[in-house]
Amino acid sequence: MRLLLVHPSALMYSEIFLRLEPLGLERVAGAARDAGHEVRVVDLQVLDRSLLMRELRSFRPEALGISLNYLANIPEAIDLAAQAKQTVPGCFVFFGGHSVSFVAEDVLEQAGGSVDAVVRGEGEPVIAPLLEAIGDGAVDEVPGLVTASGRGPAPRMLESIDAPLPARDLMRNRRRYFIGELDPCASVEFTRGCPWDCSFCSAWTFYGRSYRKASPQAAADDLASIREPNVFIVDDVAFIRPEHGDAIAAEVERRGIRKQYYLETRSDVLLRHPEVFERWSRLGLRYMFLGMEAIDAEGLDLFRKRISPDENFRALEVARKLGIKVAINLIVDPAWDMERFRIVREFALSVPEIVHFTVMTPYPGTEIWHTESRRLTTRDYRLFDIQHAVVPTALPLDQFYRELVRTQAVINRKHLGVRTAFGAARALGRNLLHGQTNFARMLWKFNQVYNPRRQLADHQRPVRFELPERRPVDVGDRRLLYVHHRGPTHTRNPGATD
Repeated sequence: MRLLLVHPSALMYSEIFLRLEPLGLERVAGAARDAGHEVRVVDLQVLDRSLLMRELRSFRPEALGISLNYLANIPEAIDLAAQAKQTVPGCFVFFGGHSVSFVAEDVLEQAGGSVDAVVRGEGEPVIAPLLEAIGDGAVDEVPGLVTASGRGPAPRMLESIDAPLPARDLMRNRRRYFIGELDPCASVEFTRGCPWDCSFCSAWTFYGRSYRKASPQAAADDLASIREPNVFIVDDVAFIRPEHGDAIAAEVERRGIRKQYYLETRSDVLLRHPEVFERWSRLGLRYMFLGMEAIDAEGLDLFRKRISPDENFRALEVARKLGIKVAINLIVDPAWDMERFRIVREFALSVPEIVHFTVMTPYPGTEIWHTESRRLTTRDYRLFDIQHAVVPTALPLDQFYRELVRTQAVINRKHLGVRTAFGAARALGRNLLHGQTNFARMLWKFNQVYNPRRQLADHQRPVRFELPERRPVDVGDRRLLYVHHRGPTHTRNPGATD
């Protein structure tokens, strides 16, 4: 069967700081190709929409899958689905991905017949049975599939993440993927899932608090196959199990694999196992993303981080001693006033680390989607991108955005000012020497992308597709929030809800 897989266009945050290869979509492509299907991939983060239309007309796919890891891409995906149906009548169109798994029935209804099915849960184990069922005309019983008839059996979970291998060779314009100075940059997965249960995150609800590890051999094989000199480790929390991190490091050392790495982890993991991160720093670990989320105990408790401010600050010291550059994330609560913004600016200017901000957003799939008492001020999918406020702000909305952008701009100048110009110039020159312009473009686009007038105007756009109303769920039993369960499969239930 001819299968075309599509990743939607980049979101606001990705216009500047990073643009990552769609690793999940590549793995789904790999699984479909392993099953004998003809597969093509179009990533609209790095390719023009006109190319997608040419692919539809020339390839004439029998099935089209659109990846929806981000809620903000849903309106675009529905439009793409309608265009595909018009261009290739009879093409089976389906959505899949992290975010759409939590709003599957609603999106099917909103698409008005342009979308035939939504895949809830992991895509790799479902793609081959789905394509086979499309050929047989019997998709309703495919595990994880939601159609107009309701839900089929429960989603299947990969028992091993060693396979399928990502079909990186199907990607075009790979040089457009980057994260900060690491330009170009590929992505790799060592583990999947997260055992923590932060209230603002949906990783643990999606995977049912499961945690799986790639074998050291498979992880090293994947790394060795990557042509790019830089690699982002996409794990939600890197090196939770120190013996696993050490085993992969041993394989990397044995094979002489030389890369520069960027990863994400927690402060308490770094403090418990600094020797693992020190070993990886010798292998090329240069950058680390730490989701501190808050600078005080009250904020950490609110997000159920299960960590103290002291641990966060000690972790920063450890990273500095290891020579690893750290990017900190803080969550901006729309309830912040002028004084709170001032305090956070002072903190961000007092530390050498890069500080990024994301706006507190109750997403479907997160616990705060059900428990956040403030009413949503909008249900426009496009604004659920952690860069817009979707609950009431203490400051007038225009003032909130001015303070937010002002805070981001102050920090941006700190890292691109006179003190750091030499370091940035070296990285810039190195990238330009190799024909890489992503990092250079990032340096000059901040004021164009982060603009309070633009963010405020985004709230005034006509809205065609909206998030569903919040449904009451007793989060006392958190298993009700899960997409994946280890227990028995569920039978079809047309009235089931997310």
